[in-house]
Amino acid sequence: KNKEIPLITEDIYHEHTRYCTPDRLARHAGLTPDDDDFASVGQKLATEFDELYVGLVSLETAGFYEGVQDLILNLPSSTSNEGNDGVKVAALTNACVAYAHAVLKINCPVISEGRGGTGIYDKFLSIHGADTVPLPKPQPDGLIQCCEEIKVDPKNCVYIGDSPSDAVAAKAAGMVAIGVLWGSHPLESLQQAPFDYLCKTVDDLSDLLLQR
Repeated sequence: KNKEIPLITEDIYHEHTRYCTPDRLARHAGLTPDDDDFASVGQKLATEFDELYVGLVSLETAGFYEGVQDLILNLPSSTSNEGNDGVKVAALTNACVAYAHAVLKINCPVISEGRGGTGIYDKFLSIHGADTVPLPKPQPDGLIQCCEEIKVDPKNCVYIGDSPSDAVAAKAAGMVAIGVLWGSHPLESLQQAPFDYLCKTVDDLSDLLLQR
């Protein structure tokens, strides 16, 4: 909390999750895109934030929800971008890409505990953050980039997210949009977003994916 910056309420936080980290933090600091220092201040704050954010990643702060690990591991996943032998999995976040890698690695015992075998991290053939795509969500650019890298037409993909901006990005990319209710956004906001499906539990999500 900074005495010069208004307290960020839960409503303000949710409203600004549609933006990538530099834009979000610049807005939290009271700036608008019309301000000359909007981009520079946002980038400075984002750099400081990302260093702290990634450094705090642990199973306690960023552990998968119960059942998600088994869902991913049980997918008949393809082992390469070139192959067509199974489901191809990618990840896109509006956080920095380093955060995405850190979260996936900490939830992968093969890496975090040095176990043998194929882990969750290996399932992801494309991993991106807002800092490695042309435009962040709700623009579809990042999703389209992931599709290009894994060589799958967006119309043959589903995107799973917990934010209204995830639904907007997925539909703009031509994907099926699946929303999950165990994130931080309230049900009402997800119901108003253009999701094709909403899943209350991981079991609901698993059943839905098996149908597609």
